[in-house]
Amino acid sequence: MTRGTDSDASAKIIAVVLDLLTTDGYDAVQLRTVAARAHVSLAKIYRLFHTRDELIIAALAQWMETNAYAEITPPEPGESVRDSLTRLLRTIFEPWERNPKMLEAYHHARTGPGGERLDSQGLIAVLPAVELFLRDLDPGYLEDLGLILGNMALALIGRFAAGTLPITEILATMERTVYRLTADNEAASRRGATTR
Repeated sequence: MTRGTDSDASAKIIAVVLDLLTTDGYDAVQLRTVAARAHVSLAKIYRLFHTRDELIIAALAQWMETNAYAEITPPEPGESVRDSLTRLLRTIFEPWERNPKMLEAYHHARTGPGGERLDSQGLIAVLPAVELFLRDLDPGYLEDLGLILGNMALALIGRFAAGTLPITEILATMERTVYRLTADNEAASRRGATTR
């Protein structure tokens, strides 16, 4: 087999997996179904991807690169940290909102074997832009910001995947979190303070 043949087969297989993930969800990705729809043998799938998990992760990685990370841009001149973070979150999470089954699949895949690849891909995609608009911040604050936002995102995605949070609440909650992390909250945290 030539490399071109393998890459063509790989592209067909991933296209089928992406279609299944988008329309029917994570559990619909069965290798016999994928083989039949892609017009390849099961042996070919196993030779190219080794496991179902590896195949799903490869498909999700491609989808994320094309959808969630493709439009990440550096900060605008004079843009505040809050506005930069909000814009970044919208760029990443709006494609997920439009494709909820993909977000469910992401949650299942990232918690399974090899799922750390998806986390690494996100860091590699986001870090260059983040470093530009956060480079002048206090290192301790920056570390806390990353810890809080990262854990909040994973918790919200987990709640969505469990069916306890509507997908539209993820971005809204992340934006409120950014607001609280970048605002002067001293007055609002006093006893008896009125709400906005």
